[in-house]
Amino acid sequence: MGPPPHDNRSDGVVSRTDATRRGTGREADRSSGRTPERPRRHDAAAATISLMSQVEHKAGAPHSVRCFVVTVSDTRTDATDSSGRAIVDLLTSTGHQISGRTIVKDDPALVRGTIERQLATAVETGPQVIIITGGTGITSRDSTFEAVSTLLHKRLEGFGELFRMLSYEQIGPAAMMSRATAGLAAGRVVVSLPGSEAAVRLAMEKLLLPELGHLVQQAMK
Repeated sequence: MGPPPHDNRSDGVVSRTDATRRGTGREADRSSGRTPERPRRHDAAAATISLMSQVEHKAGAPHSVRCFVVTVSDTRTDATDSSGRAIVDLLTSTGHQISGRTIVKDDPALVRGTIERQLATAVETGPQVIIITGGTGITSRDSTFEAVSTLLHKRLEGFGELFRMLSYEQIGPAAMMSRATAGLAAGRVVVSLPGSEAAVRLAMEKLLLPELGHLVQQAMK
């Protein structure tokens, strides 16, 4: 029997055929005008610069802001308002201040009046953020969206979109029935959340708390 066929790639040996094949590939790249692939170091550099820009952009944001909490409900009381209490606890545990808290009936005129009174306070001493919980569904009694949306000068469409995306991961297609919204009114941040405590915690922990100081900073400009 003769010697076994030689493996062109064994022992670090590269055959003339392999070298020719690679050379032909480079010539094809040159003839077609294609640039050979190179390590994408610029992608990592761009990502680093972007991250640094975000950090610098938020550097001047306040670490503590004044918040007013409104619970919209026909049945809840101070003792049973778990959602309003969750908002207060989450805010204070992260260093924010509570300038007030109230419960109002699910009536658009009452909800709007409550928000307008807070918007009328002095910017230097009044709430910088108004957070409403309840009344964002689609039943005949859910009217918070209508009351809030007429007051907003600028809408933060992304807030509702992100909240429904996060909510979809937890409760599925039923997330489409939430009309959670946010925006700016009279230089204040106004946020309308669902009434359930789970939804409140989701929105606060994933969206609001990480950006609250930054939102206030931008709203005051």
